[in-house]
Amino acid sequence: MADQSERMRAVVAPRPGGPEALEIQLRQRPVPAEGELLIRVEAAGVNRPDVHQRQGHYPPPVGVTDVLGLEIAGEVVALGPNAGVHRAGARVTALVPGGGYADYCIAHETNALPIPAGLTAIEAAAIPETYFTVWTNVFVRGALKAGETLLVHGGASGIGTTAITLAKAFGAHVVATAGSDEKAAQCERLGADLAVNYRKRDFVAETLRLTGGRGADVILDMVGGDYVGRNYAAAALDGRIVQIAFLNGQKATVDLRPIMVKRLTHTGSTLRPRPPAEKAVIAEALRANVWALLEEGRCRPIIDSIFPLSEVVKAHERIESAEHFGKIVLTM
Repeated sequence: MADQSERMRAVVAPRPGGPEALEIQLRQRPVPAEGELLIRVEAAGVNRPDVHQRQGHYPPPVGVTDVLGLEIAGEVVALGPNAGVHRAGARVTALVPGGGYADYCIAHETNALPIPAGLTAIEAAAIPETYFTVWTNVFVRGALKAGETLLVHGGASGIGTTAITLAKAFGAHVVATAGSDEKAAQCERLGADLAVNYRKRDFVAETLRLTGGRGADVILDMVGGDYVGRNYAAAALDGRIVQIAFLNGQKATVDLRPIMVKRLTHTGSTLRPRPPAEKAVIAEALRANVWALLEEGRCRPIIDSIFPLSEVVKAHERIESAEHFGKIVLTM
C-alpha cells in the first residue's frame, strides 16, 4: 500500500455528465519520466476543453492521465532523467495534456516557462492554454501584423480576452463579439476598438463599417456553424480565418465563392494532441515575444474568478453559465 505522503487529490469525471459528475479522488503522486518535471501545483486554469472532457466529448490523448486540467503554475519538486531546463525549486507555468486539477502534475520541461516576474501563481496558471492557442493561431497561422484588423469571436472568454490584449500589444486593430452589452463594454475597456453584441447587431456589417468596407484581415473563430459564411463576408481581401472550435456545430453549408474572389485562407488547428516538441516551439516563441510584455504589464491574463479545488464543481458551473469574463482558476 502506498505511503499516504505519496498520495494527492485529483479531479476526474468517472462518467460523463454535468458539473456534478466531477469527483475529487486520492491518486498516487505521478513520477516524472525522461525530460519531465513534477510540479507541485499552486493554481490551475479552467478551460472549455475541460468541460468537453467531463461531458465525454473530448477524451484525453492516448497515454495521458484522465485527471482534468490543461494548464498549471507551481513549483518544480522533482526532475525526470536528463531534465535540465528547469531546476528543482523553480516556479513555472506549464501547458500540460492533462492532470492539472491536482496537487501534483507532470509537465514536459520544454512546455514549462518561468512564471513572469510580477505575476502571481493564479495569474500564471491562466496563461498557457490561452496564450499558446492565441499565439499559434493568430500570429503564426493567421500571421497578424501591426496595422491589420483582427475579428475575434467570444471576446469575453479566456481565448478572447487574450487575443484582444495580445493583438493590441502588437499594434493591431480589434473587433470582438460578445453576448451582451455589458461584455461588449468590458471588451472595449480591455482595448478592443469595437465590440459587438452579436444578439443585437450584425458583426459582419459592424466589422465592415469599422474598416471602411475593407473587412478583417484575421478572424479567430471558435463558433463554426453558420458563422463560417458570415466570416467569409466579414473578411478582407487575402483574409485569414482560423478555426479553433465549433461551438455552433462542425458542419456548415456555405457559398465558397468568397474564398476565390477574396483569396481567403481558412485554416485551423488543435493544441492538446500535439507532441511536446511542437508545443516547445510555441513556448520559445512566447518567451521571446510575449514574456517581456507580461513582465512590463502591457498584457496580463484577465481573471474572472478563483475557486479552491474543493469547489471545482462551482468552477465548472461558472464556465458553463457563460457569465464569466476572462479566466477561471482553481487554487490548491
